[in-house]
Amino acid sequence: MDSDGVSWLRGPILGKGAFGSVFLATLRHPKSRTKTSFFPPKMAVKSAEFSASGSLQKEKEILSNLRGCPCVVQCLGEETTFGRNGEMAYNVLLEYASGGTLADSIKKSNGVGLPEREVRRYTRCVLEGLCHVHDCGYVHCDLKPDNILLVPGKRGGGFVAKLGDFGLAKRGRQSKRHKLLLSSYLRGTTMYLAPETVVDHVQEFPSDVWSLGCVVLEMLTGKKPWNFKQNINSKQVLDMISNENALPEIPSWISREGRDFLKGCLVRKPGMRWSTDIMLNHPFVQGLDAAEFEEASDGTSEESLSYDSEFSSEYSSSISEEDEEEEEEGFVCVADTVEDDGLFEALTQASSSPTMEEDGLFQALTQASSIPTMEEDGLFQAPTPASSRPTMHEPSVIVIPADA
Repeated sequence: MDSDGVSWLRGPILGKGAFGSVFLATLRHPKSRTKTSFFPPKMAVKSAEFSASGSLQKEKEILSNLRGCPCVVQCLGEETTFGRNGEMAYNVLLEYASGGTLADSIKKSNGVGLPEREVRRYTRCVLEGLCHVHDCGYVHCDLKPDNILLVPGKRGGGFVAKLGDFGLAKRGRQSKRHKLLLSSYLRGTTMYLAPETVVDHVQEFPSDVWSLGCVVLEMLTGKKPWNFKQNINSKQVLDMISNENALPEIPSWISREGRDFLKGCLVRKPGMRWSTDIMLNHPFVQGLDAAEFEEASDGTSEESLSYDSEFSSEYSSSISEEDEEEEEEGFVCVADTVEDDGLFEALTQASSSPTMEEDGLFQALTQASSIPTMEEDGLFQAPTPASSRPTMHEPSVIVIPADA
C-alpha cells in the first residue's frame, strides 16, 4: 500500500491485523501548520483495500460515536486514497500512541509485573474509557493489554492509557435474532473471555468487566490470567474457563485493595459482577493525583477532535506478533485452536461456591438481581447506580468466520 493522503505522507508500517494494516503518518507541511490544520504532526493510519474495508468502516463508525472521552483513542478522520497501481484504499486517521501498548510494557517487566501505583493509574484510565463505551451502548468484546495504548503524560516518564481497537465491538443488549446469528462464534481473544461468553455465548457489559479483571491481574503479576504450564489449544482453554469451579488465581501478596478490586471483576455470575460506574468509586482507583492523567501536548487542536462529524481514530506504535495472530482469528469458533506462547499455566480453583472469596473481602449476594455492594469488613461499599444503561438501536451485524 503506497498511497498518501492529501495532507499526510504514509510512513513505515507499525502492524498488521485482520481488518487492515497500520502505518505511521506525518504531515506533508508540518512547519506551515495553522489554525485550519486539523491534524497533529504524527498520526497512525489504519488502512484496508476499499473492497475489503467493511469492518474498518464499521470500526470508524463506532469510534465516531465514542468521541469526547480522553480515555478512548481519538479518531481524527477518514480518507480514500489511490496508489500508483490504481489500488483504492480506505484509511482511518488515528491518534498516535507513541508509548506503544500495555502489552509491551508488561513484557518489559520480564514476568515481574508493573508497580502497583502504575497499575492503579492505568486501571483508572481504562475504567473511565470503558464506562464511556458502555454509556454509549457498546461492548468492547476484545479488552486485553494489546488493545490498551499508551500516550505520554505531562509528568516526565509517565503514560496515560487509552482504549483502542474496536474492530470486534458490538452494540449491547442485541435482539435474539442477532444473538442467534452469532451463536457459533466468540468475539475476542480466548484468554480474556468471560465464563458466560464461553458457556452461553453472551457478551454484554459484564463481559468487559471480567476481561478488565484479567488485564489488571496480568499487569500486577506479569503473567497471563490463566497461567498454564504447558501449551494447550483453544478448546482446552475454553474448557478451563467454562469449568464452574475455576477462577484465575489472585496472589496473596497483592494489596488488600487490589485483591478486593479483582474479586469484584472476576465473579463467574455476570449478574453479580460490579459495573464500571460502581468500580470507579473503589479505593483501588481512588486517591490518585489528577496530574497523572494529563496528556502531554502533541499538537492536536481541539478543532481536530470536534471536526469528526464524519471521521474517527485509533492504534499504536507497535503491534506484537501474538496480537497479529489473535486479530487474524476475528471471531473465534469454539472448535478452533490458537497458538500458545508458553506462558500459560493450568490452574483450577476448586470451590463449592465460586463467587465466595476465602478472606472475606468480597461476599457475593445470593440473588442474581442484587448488586454486590457490601464488603464484610467495610473496605468498599459501592453506591447503587443512579440510572440504567440507555437503550440503543440495533446495528447491522457482520459475521466473519475464523477461517475466512
